[in-house]
Amino acid sequence: MKGEDYLSGQVLLIDKPLHWTSFQAVNKLRWEIRQSFNIKKIKVGHAGTLDPLATGLLIICTGKMTKQIDTFQGQIKEYTGTLVLGGTTPSFDLETEVNETFPTEHITEKAIHEVTKQFIGEINQFPPVFSAIKKDGKRLYEFARAGEDVEIKSRKVTISEFEITAINNNDVHFRVVCSKGTYIRSLANDFGKALNSGSHLSALRRTKIGNFHVDNACSPVAFIESLTTK
Repeated sequence: MKGEDYLSGQVLLIDKPLHWTSFQAVNKLRWEIRQSFNIKKIKVGHAGTLDPLATGLLIICTGKMTKQIDTFQGQIKEYTGTLVLGGTTPSFDLETEVNETFPTEHITEKAIHEVTKQFIGEINQFPPVFSAIKKDGKRLYEFARAGEDVEIKSRKVTISEFEITAINNNDVHFRVVCSKGTYIRSLANDFGKALNSGSHLSALRRTKIGNFHVDNACSPVAFIESLTTK
C-alpha cells in the first residue's frame, strides 16, 4: 500500500493490546504512517474507545475514511469477558482496588443464568464515574481521581444478547452483544447487585463491531512491520 492510499482513506482493524489506550494506538499508527511515507499531515482516528484494561477490535480510520467514524461507532458491538462475584471496585474493573466485599454462598449457577434475562432489551444504565464522559468540561474520571462527588445521569442502552459461557467459582465468563454507549463495566457492577452481592469486571475483549471481527485484525506491531516491508 502507498502513502496516497492512506490519505485517500483506509479502514484498519487493530487488535488493541492490554494496557494500551485507544489514543496511544491512534498516535502510534499515525506517526508510523507519516514516517514510512514521508507524509507531513494525515487524519487518523478510532471508531469507539476501548479501556486500557480491555483488548480487542479497534477500528482505525485514515484520511477521508475518518468521515465514516460516526457510522462505525453506531454499529452493534460484541464483547467477551469475565466478572468476579463477591467484590466491587470504584471503577467497576481492576483499575482500582476492591473496596467492598459481599457474600456469594447464596448464588447458584441457575441464578446466574436467570439474572441475565433482567438485562436483555433496552435498559437504563449509569456509566462508571471512572469514564471519559464529559461533564462541565471535565472528564468524569478527573472528578473521580480528585475524590469529588459528581452527579451522573443514566442513559438508555440496548443489550440484545447476554450469554454466560462458563462459571468457575466466583469467575463468571460471558458474551454480550450491545448497542453503542453500553458500558460492560457498569453491566458487571449491576449484575452483582441483581444477585444481592457485588461484582466487578476482571477481563474484557471486544470481538466484533458490525460485520468487522477481531479475527481479521492485526496487532499494532504487525501493522508497523507491514509498513516497513512494503
